[in-house]
Amino acid sequence: MRVVLIILFVLLVVFQFRLWREVSEVRDLRGMVEQQLEENEGLRQRNEALAAEVEDLREGLAAIEERARSELGLIREGEEFFLIVDPEQVEPEP
Repeated sequence: MRVVLIILFVLLVVFQFRLWREVSEVRDLRGMVEQQLEENEGLRQRNEALAAEVEDLREGLAAIEERARSELGLIREGEEFFLIVDPEQVEPEP
């Protein structure tokens, strides 16, 4: 009888160990799922912004003109361009 109780106790300890290890793994996996969901939400918002920008570029010339001005430095015919330079940032001439 004593041997049976010892065997049952050992089995109980082994199963408890496995149970708590599995619980820990489930907790870790839930954390990973939450992190992935947050990342997916950020990517979804970014995709929506990019889709809106693409639609804006397809629809109107105003968006294209704005990008050309800001990214390429283009100006319209008849406009004057003034470049203001900080004297401290200019390299001295040799």
